[in-house]
Amino acid sequence: MAAAPTAKETRILFRNIDEPELASIRTYKELGGYQSIRKAFLEMAPEEVLKELEESGLRGRGGAGFSMGKKASFLPRGDMDKYLCCNADESEPGAFKDRELMQKNPHQLIEGIIIAARAAGANRCFIFIRGEYDLQGDILDQAVEEAYEAGFLGESVLDTGEQVELVVHRGAGAYICGEETALLDSLEGKRGNPRLKPPFPAVQGLYGGPTLINNVETLSNVPHIVGSGADWFKQFGTEQSPGTKVVSVSGDVRKPGNYEVELGIPTRELIEGLAGGTEERAIKCFFPGGSSAPVLTAEEGLDLPYSFEAMQEAGSMLGSGSIIVCDERTSIVQLALRTAKFYHHESCGKCTPCREGTNWTVKMLERMIRGEATPIDLETIASVQKNITGNCLCVLGDSMAAPVGSMVEKFRPEFEEALEKGVPSLNGRNGGARSGAAESKGRRARREAEHLTDAGRSR
Repeated sequence: MAAAPTAKETRILFRNIDEPELASIRTYKELGGYQSIRKAFLEMAPEEVLKELEESGLRGRGGAGFSMGKKASFLPRGDMDKYLCCNADESEPGAFKDRELMQKNPHQLIEGIIIAARAAGANRCFIFIRGEYDLQGDILDQAVEEAYEAGFLGESVLDTGEQVELVVHRGAGAYICGEETALLDSLEGKRGNPRLKPPFPAVQGLYGGPTLINNVETLSNVPHIVGSGADWFKQFGTEQSPGTKVVSVSGDVRKPGNYEVELGIPTRELIEGLAGGTEERAIKCFFPGGSSAPVLTAEEGLDLPYSFEAMQEAGSMLGSGSIIVCDERTSIVQLALRTAKFYHHESCGKCTPCREGTNWTVKMLERMIRGEATPIDLETIASVQKNITGNCLCVLGDSMAAPVGSMVEKFRPEFEEALEKGVPSLNGRNGGARSGAAESKGRRARREAEHLTDAGRSR
């Protein structure tokens, strides 16, 4: 095997990430924290803060990649209550970067929220954190309390008369609440369903007021941009994708984890350099941006720059910045089923194409794995994905259709082979054409039969 390419991280958000007690306000301030908030509130007007964010070119790190400063500029000016919601409902399979940022450096996020609130004119802020992040929620609660005590939050931030309130709100474990309008419904105490747009949240969002929604990593960049300037930030990355990106690398690699790199780094350096590559096996495909991104084969994607524009041109997307690597052992048909099952389970059921399309995709893939499918099923699977795309209130249906559709397109011979023979379990490690659920059901039936036999003997 050829030597792995050399690669190094460029740490901005992760600069002091392993510093002991960084989660405390004392250590954070000793390392230069909360200096940018003083600059933003004491030396700059809100319009200047907003201009700095716009000129930095910071793109949303949650998936869509939209300009953060431009998004903030959409909020109308005026004396009404305006809201900022931090989307910390990190539920995308393969994503775990926000968890580490919140757990180890919560004040960086809080400082970013306060400065972004000033730029957008928002006075009431929420961190919507997924319910499973119990430890991280407790850490954020403690950090918010410390920020209030230090005068960085409250009715008069740094005695300026500017009000910024912040509440940590725990979700109830629904993936759909990562969609921004479903998040707003959940915050209001309703069932988390996506809303029809327009009106967009910037005009009519939380409690009917103008609302800015950004994710954890996006807001964590804000103190660095305001503190060092937009020109400094644009030194990193590419012209269309400035800055660094925290990338979660997982799957069939030697060193899975979070790595902060400049956008535009060769993808091969990320996977084979920083993450150590696979265990002497060839890479079959990888998800560049979490499980909702269309897969790329090794030939298509390894030598591409890891940036928003390069991944889009290749027919995929950078998404949440979560690379999932699959080596040559992986059964693509099983991988498609596992992906489809997740999105079918997490669909809110509001839109017919998503509700029915995810359900039928799962059923047809299960038939294929059992060797019971017909050639028409393969055509139907491909057709269903096209019928889902762009026909729902949110992108959850598309999040299944995009990767599953790409697998059918790029690995069609593997699906055609499954029509006759069925498929062993994922990665072919356990053998047999039956799914894990079917095998578990069989084991339970055998145990129940043995229990009844033993009970009969005892009588």
